[in-house]
Amino acid sequence: MQDVQETISPVPVGLRERKRSQTRARIQEEAMRLFLEHGFEATTLDDIAAAADVSRRSLFHYFGSKEEIVFSTKADFPALVAAAIGRRPVEEPLLDMVENAFLELAESHLSEPARNLARLIQDTPALSAGDQAKYEKVERVLAQALAERKGLPEIDIDCRVTATAAIGILKLSTQAWLAGDDIGPDTFGRTAFAALRRVARQAPDVRE
Repeated sequence: MQDVQETISPVPVGLRERKRSQTRARIQEEAMRLFLEHGFEATTLDDIAAAADVSRRSLFHYFGSKEEIVFSTKADFPALVAAAIGRRPVEEPLLDMVENAFLELAESHLSEPARNLARLIQDTPALSAGDQAKYEKVERVLAQALAERKGLPEIDIDCRVTATAAIGILKLSTQAWLAGDDIGPDTFGRTAFAALRRVARQAPDVRE
């Protein structure tokens, strides 16, 4: 007689990952709600765990700190920037390529929750330093995406300078958005890119 082996059906990977994603999203949602209602410093990890209906220990399986929760909500931004550059016509000049990619992202991602998140980061010293690191990462990704789209070396100076200038404009646009002015970041961005082009036309090309 052949031995009969007992088979235990594992939890489907797809279901397990879906539940993890749902729990992660719930923690993010409840944390951001508490941060905006009570302030970042006043909100504790215990508060977040209770609101998300998970234990403190379980929360640490997903996030190591409150700062990590905040920045996880923006973790996909570098990839979104790279994808937007990849959709631009390859013959576009570098500045046009970046400006149009940013405007595309603005049309699809500008929202009141996004503005609230940006204001929370700006007004919270514990988050400001991490936000600067985020901009540095986006700058690197943007320069690489431009070089790849143009078929240029990754260290191409034109792509790196364009990326640096563009991230500066992105910062200024966000600051204008949070200042409460009627000018949105997309409109401010267009004005800033136009100013950059005017300044660039005033300088001679020093490349040999």
